[in-house]
Parts: sequence; C-alpha cells; structure tokens
Amino acid sequence: MTFEIALVLAILLIAMALFISEILRADLVALLVLVTLAITGLVTPESAISGFSNPAVVTIWAMYILSEGLTRTGIGNIIGRQVIAIAGRREVALIFVIMLTGGLLSAFMNNIGVAALMLPVVVEIARRTEVPPSRLLMPLAFSTLLGGLITLIGTPPNLLISNALGQAGHAPFQLFDFAPVGLGVLLVATLFIALVGRFLLPRRDPGADQQRSQRNLRAQYGLQEWTFTMRIPEESVLVGRTLAQTRIGSAVGLIVIALERRGRVDALPSRNVELRAGDRLVVQGRLDRFNELRRWSELVIEREAPVLQDLMSEKIRLAEAAVADDSKLVKALLRHAEFRSEFSVNVLAIRRKDLVRRVNLNYVPLRAGDRLLIQGSVEALERLSSSGEFSEIAPVSESELRDTYRMQERTFVVRVPKESQLSGSTLAQSRLGDAFDFRLLGFFREGRLQLMPESDEVILGGDLLLIQGRPEDLDVLRGLQELEIQNRVAPNIKIFESDRLATVESTLAPNSPLAGRRVDELNLREKYGLELVAIWRSGGAIRADIERQTLQFGDALLLVGPRQKLALLRDDPDLLLLTQVGPATGVAAITKQAPYAALIMLGVVLSVLAGFLPIFIAAILGASLMIISGCLNIEQAYRAIEWRAVFLIAGMLPLGIAIESSGAALWVASLIMDSLGQYGPWPVIIGLYLMTAIGTIAVPATVLAVLMSPIVISASVELGFSPQTAMMALAVACTSLISPISHPANILVMGPGGYRFVDYFRLGIPLSIIVFITAMLLLPITWPLDPLID
Repeated sequence: MTFEIALVLAILLIAMALFISEILRADLVALLVLVTLAITGLVTPESAISGFSNPAVVTIWAMYILSEGLTRTGIGNIIGRQVIAIAGRREVALIFVIMLTGGLLSAFMNNIGVAALMLPVVVEIARRTEVPPSRLLMPLAFSTLLGGLITLIGTPPNLLISNALGQAGHAPFQLFDFAPVGLGVLLVATLFIALVGRFLLPRRDPGADQQRSQRNLRAQYGLQEWTFTMRIPEESVLVGRTLAQTRIGSAVGLIVIALERRGRVDALPSRNVELRAGDRLVVQGRLDRFNELRRWSELVIEREAPVLQDLMSEKIRLAEAAVADDSKLVKALLRHAEFRSEFSVNVLAIRRKDLVRRVNLNYVPLRAGDRLLIQGSVEALERLSSSGEFSEIAPVSESELRDTYRMQERTFVVRVPKESQLSGSTLAQSRLGDAFDFRLLGFFREGRLQLMPESDEVILGGDLLLIQGRPEDLDVLRGLQELEIQNRVAPNIKIFESDRLATVESTLAPNSPLAGRRVDELNLREKYGLELVAIWRSGGAIRADIERQTLQFGDALLLVGPRQKLALLRDDPDLLLLTQVGPATGVAAITKQAPYAALIMLGVVLSVLAGFLPIFIAAILGASLMIISGCLNIEQAYRAIEWRAVFLIAGMLPLGIAIESSGAALWVASLIMDSLGQYGPWPVIIGLYLMTAIGTIAVPATVLAVLMSPIVISASVELGFSPQTAMMALAVACTSLISPISHPANILVMGPGGYRFVDYFRLGIPLSIIVFITAMLLLPITWPLDPLID
C-alpha cells in the first residue's frame, strides 16, 4: 500500500464516518472531501470541481425540472383516477396496479417526485376503497425506487454508474439498457408484495366517507380526549378582555377551537374577540397543564416593594444587549425560560429601531441588531458579553428606561401559602414567565434572600417571592382561576359535523423548508387562520407541547380550521394534503399545459433513443422547454432541484477519481480477488453486491455508486471480463429498501402510513433478498459475462 492509497482510504473512512454519524450534513461533507483532495494534491484543482460540469450531474438536475413540470401540469392526477378504475377495490389488485404505476412513472421521473405525486392519490384511494393506507403507501415508496432501475434516467446512481464506465474507457449504458433487469425486478417485487409481503405490513382502519373520515382522524389523533369547554362566569375579570389578553393560548399551549355565544358558534375565533359573561370556549389541549398554571392564582400579594427595588438595583443591573449579525438567536423566537436558563438574565423589552415591545415577548422572532433590555447580576452580564451572541452590552440610564422603554413594571412581594399546591414546582414548569412576562427576581426563605435563582429552583410553601410584572396580568391570572371547566363538549356544539370547521391531514413536501423548524415559528394562525393540533410521528400521536415540536420529514400533521381556509393549503408547495378539502382536485389541477409536458418528455426520450442528442443536452433542452411552455415558472424550476443531492454528488465525484488514480481501487479489488476470486467471477459480483446493499442502510446510494464504481470496474478488469455485468449488479444493489432513512421516498410515507422504524425492516429485508435473487437470475441471461477485449 502506497502513501497515496492510504491517504485516499483515510479520507474515505472519515467521510463514511461523518455520513453515518450525521454530525455534519452530507452535502457539506462532500464539499469538505472535495477541498481536502485538492489541498493534498490527490486530484488537480480542475478535477476537484469537475463534478459540477459532469454530464451525470447536469442530467440529474435537469431531470428534477422535467419531473416537476409533469407534476404541476396534473399528469399524476390523470393517472391516479385511472388506478381505481383498473384495480377496483381489492387490496391485492390495488397494490399491483399502484406499484406498477409508481414504478413506470419512476422510469422517467425523479422517484421522490413520483412518491410525492402519488401520495395524496393513494391516500384518497385508501379512503374510498376502505383499504388501510399502511397497506399501500410502503409498496408505493418501494415501487418508485425499483422503477428507477428501468431506464438510465430513472435514478441518479444509474447515471453515475454509466458515467464511470465511460470515463474508464468502457461502453456506457444506453437509455433502456437497464430495462431487462429493471422490469423483471419490479414485476417480481410487485408480485411478492401483493401476494405475500402485504401481510408483513401493519393495518390501520380508515374512514369510509368524508364525514366519517373526519371523525376517524380526530379519533386516531386522540383529539376527543384532549377537548373540553370553559365557561366565562358572570362577574369574571376576563369579561371585556380579548382572547389574546387572557393568555389562554400562550399560557399552556391551549387552542381555542370555537366560541359559543347565545347559541351561535364561531369556529377558530379571532384573538381580538372580546369575551362576554356566559361565553363558552371549546378548547383543545392538556387540562392538567392548564390547572398547573391556575394554581399560581393562589399567590397572595403582600405589598409592593419599592425599597427592595432599590436594594436589588445594587446587585441586579439593567443593560442593553445588541443581537450580533451571526448570532444563533437571529430568526429564533425569544423564549423566556430557555433564554434565562442559558444566559442567567431576564429580558424586559425588545427595541427595534424606534419600535419598543414590552409584552408578549415570547412570540417575537429576533433580528440582527435588535436591542434587548436585559436584567441580571453583574457576573451574568459579564458572561453575556463573552458569549459571542451579542455585538454590544451597554448600560441603560434612568432617562432611557423612562423615556425610551416606558417601563411600568412593579416589584411585588408575593407569599406562597403553606398548603399551596405550588409547593414542589418551579417557575419554568408553570410557563408563568412565557405566558405573562413575569420575572422571578428572588425569594425569601428562612430569613435569607436569594437573588436571580435558577429556573429549576423548587418553590416551597411559605416562600416570599419577589416578582416583577404588571398588576393587570395578576388580575388575568386570577380570572383563569374563575373559569368553569367542563370536561365534555356540549352536544349542541357540533362544529366538526357542520361546514364551519374541518380537520385535514398533511405531510411535508420533499425539500420543504419547514423541516427542522419549530411549530411556533410557522405562524400558521396568521398565515392561514389554521391551527396545528397534533403530529403523527413513528406510529404515535403527539398532542402535548405542539408549539415546541420541531417538524421532521415523514411527520403527518393534523390541522384544524374553516373549510375555506384549509382549501388554501392546496396551493402551498411546502405541504402535501392527504385528505380532501372541498372539490376533489388531486395533487395538481389539470391544466392545458399537460399535453405540452407529456410531449416534451416524450421528445427527450426519443431524441436520446435516436442518438440525435446526448442525454444531458436533451434533458437541459427539455427543462428549458418546460419553462418556456408555461408548465412551470423559473422560480418553481429552481425550487424543484434538490440542490443538496447535486452538491453531494458533485463533491464526491473527485473522490471517485482519486480512488481510481491513486491505485486504491485496484488495491481494494485485489483484496476482494484474494478472498473470492478463486471461486470465479459470480462470487465476486455477489460479494460486491452485498457490500453495497448493506451500505445503503446508512450511506446515500449516490455516494456508494461513486465510491464503488472504480472498485467494481477494477475487479472486473482483473477477472478479465467486461465490467458492464458487475456495474448493472451495482445499480440494483444501490436500491435502498431496508431503512426509512435510507431514501427520502421512504421517509415521505412514514407519517401518513403510520409506520414505525421496524416496519421497514419487516418488509424491506425479505424484499431485498427477493430483489437480490431475481437480479442474480436475470443478469446471466440479459448481461452475460463477456471476455474483456483490449
């Protein structure tokens, strides 16, 4: 082993470790690999960036645009309507037709796009035929992966493998060279799942009609157990206050679904509506969390404490902190409890140029340059200045405090009754700070004053708390105590059975920017007038602390809102609707551009078959024509491209060059030959296949195609046979069937199908064995081993 081989293998192992651990994003790892190869001299600078102009990479991004054009013009909706007509209502026939449809579409479209295109169609088919969606959605995902094996453009690994053959001086694959093996594998896999594999899938009962499906959705997500009513008493201090002022939503994450007043029901009432005596609120959320907050109304205000205010000013200082441009706080919501836990200071106000906000700070997304009025000990302020999150920490004068911030907070001494239920709880658990902007400055216990206690400090009966806040907020807190709780919703409030309110299930679209964001950052109420009430994840419903959940690909989201507003979601590119709202329109409205999109795709295929254009030029021309013809606009085209995949492949291609040029491919191939070569070429091909198939569990298939191609070619050459047979086996091995995280198409159906991680192993492992056996039987017939001719 030479030094160059050792260096290349070291870079390879480090990259694989980073891919598996997910410490860094895969595309960032690829770029670091690219730079490292150039710096170490393993490849030239020109070769390091050659991946971005590689014909396979160009074809891949152009195919994303072509696929999006077919989707947006309603081709999928036309196909979806035919599925029911052909398959009828039997589960076996549905699986067979859905898998063949998804597979054939994936031969010419991006497989993730096909999965997203067919997902709502299949969910609607499941509801109409009363077949559980869990019996149809995983077969759909697997069919899109297997269908990519039919053509050269079906999946990125096919293009990369063919490109590697051409660069090594061998004949690359043509457009339909994959079809004999790919079609056979798809057909056998479809028969296996339809006849045997479906029994390995979980079962979940859907609703039979629209009204029943609404009810089943609420039952599936457990909303009935979390819905109750609250009545406003006659003499309540909440009378005349708006819903926003009561803090019912912000206090413990409750969602006001409806307001009943004198027999009239208002679905999802505005936060600005004023409450009246006798109003009844239909609320969804955790009653125990609400009761936790109400216990704080037991506090007894002993007195205002101006003297203590002066005493604390010696130890607790006020300052202005400017949010730095590169701070992690930028675009994040200010959450009092988390901010205090991290920085040991309170935030009293936010100043943005001439605008000052003093209340409801918990809902303000921070921006670079925002100036926070903070309160903390001298030591805490010093630590804050060295955190790197703030560009400036400056003292605040009395005149600024009075004239600029107009602070009206007062400091109260509040007693916790001896027998109070608050004993043993913390301020952080109650969300009192987030809901009412109260700040616990300190407490007296056994004659000792402790200032700025930690958020997890336990409060005991008999404590005297020093709380800073507005007196009117304490009145609101007492008003919450007066609310009359009824655990059952009144039978006359049938908002879900009417046209006023509906539930809809959706999931994140591929490449949706909502993934990785917290629910409270989405502003669904302001954007659409809707509420997210539950999330289905890993086979279970999440109903508590919804606003604090971070969305993930594969989540199924249950949204509640007026039917006319839910219909607006059909035009949101970040969400895929899984339930019908209003007139059935499918995935996309059928447009007059649909024939143009079909003709453009047909023209791309024919021009390549006729040899008139190379595939990458034909794909670029087709993508351009999609935009010119109005099938999609330029912004939609850029959005359709999976840029992470493009940068991942372009960054890893130089490593494939280095593996070949350094001799590492030949060295690894010789090791394989020493182990299996004595048994003949087919055991070597089987060994390479199994090595790749196992790798797809944790490593992206495109990366494996790049890394394994030079090794497979070297092994074939050493055996004295043309490498096309082994490379075709490699293409089949790159199909990711075992794990939900191995391919985005698998993740996409996870939430809507109610799947758990183990469900993919239960079907994926036997299906992978079937695919392996089928490929090994077909390859000697369709791609026999030919001696290598110099």
